[in-house]
Amino acid sequence: MATETIAADVVVIGGGPGGYVASIRAAQLGLKTVCVELDKTLGGTCVNVGCIPSKALLTSSEHFEFARHDAAEHGIVIENATVDLAQMMKRKNDVVGANTKGVEFLFKKNKVTWARGAGTLKPGNLVDVTAADGTVTTYAARNVIIATGSSSIELPFLKFDETRVVSNIGALQLSVIPKRMIVVGGGVIGLELGSVWRRLGSAVTVVEFMPTILPGNDDDIIKEATKVFGKQGLTIRTGAKVTAADRSSPDVVRLTVETNGASETLEAEVVLVSVGRRPMLHGIDAQALGLALQQNGAIAVDDQLRTNLPGVYAIGDVAGGKLLAHKAEDEGMIAAEVIAGKPVHMHYAAIPGVVYTSPEIASVGLTEGEVKASGRAYKTGKFPFSANGRARCLGETSGFVKIIADATTDEILGCHILGANAGDLIQEVVLAVEYRGSSEDIAITTHAHPTLGETVKEAALAVLGRAIHI
Repeated sequence: MATETIAADVVVIGGGPGGYVASIRAAQLGLKTVCVELDKTLGGTCVNVGCIPSKALLTSSEHFEFARHDAAEHGIVIENATVDLAQMMKRKNDVVGANTKGVEFLFKKNKVTWARGAGTLKPGNLVDVTAADGTVTTYAARNVIIATGSSSIELPFLKFDETRVVSNIGALQLSVIPKRMIVVGGGVIGLELGSVWRRLGSAVTVVEFMPTILPGNDDDIIKEATKVFGKQGLTIRTGAKVTAADRSSPDVVRLTVETNGASETLEAEVVLVSVGRRPMLHGIDAQALGLALQQNGAIAVDDQLRTNLPGVYAIGDVAGGKLLAHKAEDEGMIAAEVIAGKPVHMHYAAIPGVVYTSPEIASVGLTEGEVKASGRAYKTGKFPFSANGRARCLGETSGFVKIIADATTDEILGCHILGANAGDLIQEVVLAVEYRGSSEDIAITTHAHPTLGETVKEAALAVLGRAIHI
């Protein structure tokens, strides 16, 4: 039974990247804002069991690999480097804690009310929040923003126990480095977390159902990344389907894998299943509410993040599209500003994607295959990191920058980078794509020397047929 009803301008259901940013922006705009979050900490999957902890472990594992394999080249002798996994996990948890506390501080600073508990959306934009002690508080909202996120997809025969068969959550919490790990799914999460445990000493096999890893990326990037990751020690099997699992042993999981009609058994101490994510609608009974959904179960929205229900918006993973924290954040700001009466809309063409492997992979806009399929005349420019002075100094010479531009107007249609700090390098091209800039715009812009950013300039020059350093 509800014990209290409170009026609010905006109630945001979910405190992940989309939800907490929407809450802060709404409060900045002078709206009385409540954010409903069930977990003990704010930040959602990204901050607690996704983006932030994975990057902490990626960094730690890269330091370990440097100590073992690359330090001697720099004249630094580190003998018998070992992993203190407990300390590594403690550091990861400390990084996560700093971020969650930071979000909580921002709520207090901006006077956002954190309603701790499970939210349920009722007709008429009423939101019931059930606290841990069973107390229910009802918020009467003028506007509701649904930001409930997504969850990992389970395979019917590989249910998560987060010990032997793990999702991203369990893969970030292992207490022992497994001798062998099988990663089911060669997408972003699988490759990032698989590379962490490979660097720490696991023999990692990636099993991908599609013909290539990283489906949807530019073909040149996929080919080169496959070579690079193979040289690093990842075993990659594409066009392979996991058809069954034997979990009878307490120590290993055995998978039946079919490739080109042939069947084999692979076994490992830990299996990471990373085959995609699905929208979470906890507390959102779409049928009862009359809330329109997309075919994949995500909530249907327009470019102002409006659903078909008056005063109800949806953002982030639950609204479909690219499952990216920064996309959710931008949608959160757009939804808050639309509620405040601002004439804004979401622009999806210039959203970058990053894979935080080593080297990183980053992209924005169209792949060459997509441009070719459109029939549009185009030109490309590529520049290798091996020809960049700063990359040589860093010992990070793998990869390249590729820019695709319209053959007539020179407008940048896409950019794809495999290389050190690709996630940072892509940003100047994102800005160019946002403003429909040309490769010449980047080519005539002075870039500091020696920097990795010069690889982007040289790729832009290559589009024009006048690269200098190749």
